[in-house]
Amino acid sequence: MTREMKTARRQETRAEEERRELLESMERTRTELNQAYAQFNSYSDPDLVDSCVYAINALRSRYSYFIRRMKLLDGQEETG
Repeated sequence: MTREMKTARRQETRAEEERRELLESMERTRTELNQAYAQFNSYSDPDLVDSCVYAINALRSRYSYFIRRMKLLDGQEETG
C-alpha cells in the first residue's frame, strides 16, 4: 500500500469517527432540547420560563453548529 493510500485511509477513518461523534452529539442535543421544551411547557414562574428560553436558545445554537460541521464534513468527503 502506498503512503498516499495509507494517508487517505487514515483521513477517511478520522472523518467516519467525527461523523459518528457528531451524530451522537446531535442525538444528545435533541434529547436535551425536548426536555427543555417539556420544562418550558410545565413551568409557570416567569424566572423559570426565562431560564428555559435561554436553555432552548443555547441548545438550538449547539444543534445548528453540529449541522454546519456535518455539512462541512460531507463536503470534504465529496471533494476528497
